[in-house]
Amino acid sequence: MDKVLKYLRENEARFVDDLGAYLRFPSVSAQPKHKADMKACAKWFANRCRSLGLRTRVHATAGHPIVTASTRKGSAVKAGKKPHYLVDGHYDVQPPEPFELWATPPFEPTIRKGAIYARGSTDNKGQHLAHLNAVEAYLKTGVELPCDVTFVIEGEEEVGSEHLVPFLKERRAELKCDGVVISDSGMPSPRHPALTYGLRGVVALEFKVTGPSRDLHSGIYGGAVDNPAMVLAQILAQLRDKRGRVAVPGFYEDVEKLTAYERKSFRRLPIDKEAFRRLVGAPELFGEQGFSHHEQRSARPTLEINGITSGYQGEGSKTIVPSWASAKLTMRLVPDQNPKKILRQVKSRIRELCPPTVKLTLEDGHAGGAYVIDPRCDLAQAGLRALKESFGCEPVLLREGGSIPIVSDFKKILKADSLLLGLALPDDNLHSPNEKFDLGNYAKGAAMGAILWRELGG
Repeated sequence: MDKVLKYLRENEARFVDDLGAYLRFPSVSAQPKHKADMKACAKWFANRCRSLGLRTRVHATAGHPIVTASTRKGSAVKAGKKPHYLVDGHYDVQPPEPFELWATPPFEPTIRKGAIYARGSTDNKGQHLAHLNAVEAYLKTGVELPCDVTFVIEGEEEVGSEHLVPFLKERRAELKCDGVVISDSGMPSPRHPALTYGLRGVVALEFKVTGPSRDLHSGIYGGAVDNPAMVLAQILAQLRDKRGRVAVPGFYEDVEKLTAYERKSFRRLPIDKEAFRRLVGAPELFGEQGFSHHEQRSARPTLEINGITSGYQGEGSKTIVPSWASAKLTMRLVPDQNPKKILRQVKSRIRELCPPTVKLTLEDGHAGGAYVIDPRCDLAQAGLRALKESFGCEPVLLREGGSIPIVSDFKKILKADSLLLGLALPDDNLHSPNEKFDLGNYAKGAAMGAILWRELGG
């Protein structure tokens, strides 16, 4: 292990250069104009894996490619061979807009104050590349890997992973494993490395209300026809109450209650309410009453408006009654909440609130259930030991507010639990302008990955 860790230290500068090259690809899966960039990015990662001698394939899908790269020589695990683990990640990134809020261009990686700034740096290129660096250290030093490792790096995580589930089903035997390692979450601080033992689920919905057949002069027609933008605002305003609870009948009926042990664990987390307020830049915090800010953002369900569109939004004034208005919503779910059931309940409530003066259309989006693992199990304990040794600190336990829907699919399809060892910091600006990745976490993340294979293979 000393040889492996020494190799990682000696190659830190090159690993940063590699990450910079990876980040230059504008691999935005949500925007069709970047289709060629997606393919080029997948090819870059595949070539990086092939250069290490990994058995690598770029799998075409009806969407964006999936890259697999394995240390195994055969397609199936034979009796008496090493344990086999998957490393899951994604090379696609969120849209970088609004560009004007970036201090430096989103696809021109820039190092400032010990961090690399670029879209995708934390979410998720830097995090899974750290694991590849760890595997490289074993292979280049001649130290035998205690486990077989297969990377599964997809290009559609940011748009719902539509083609990954069929891919897993088709290659169930080949990808059969003892567990899945995912670094696509975070930690409270560099002094508080974290095992994330729970994730919220997600379900997305877009709805549109249409009134007149065209935009109308607000002076001539205003007051005689209902305004779709006003209708939309009135519907949205009734989906949450003043206590911060979602005002949809039945929304909370399946919510799993937090245990006393979990609530005690939340109280150990380092970022207090005022520090969190400063971090997000809000004048004052708001959330469901009766829960701490940590619990509100990770262990309680929510309904959020992601975007509203209607009417004239250019410079100056345009006096119209807009023809239509639309909103995008996501609901974050906790264990025992069923995404399909929640979607039905929310759609039913919107229909109930919508007046007959407009036409309502609803469009379902991506969905995935919540996930929880027992932090006392062998898999979790191996992760905690690897975190402690690589970061030199006692790790904490987290439940993450974000969603990684594929985690539930790994459990369902491959019968494998996932080990969530995130390297992101609270101010890394995931999904926001000026996304960054702490280079100290990048280096320690590689060391953690190297130690993890020893712990899992032991």
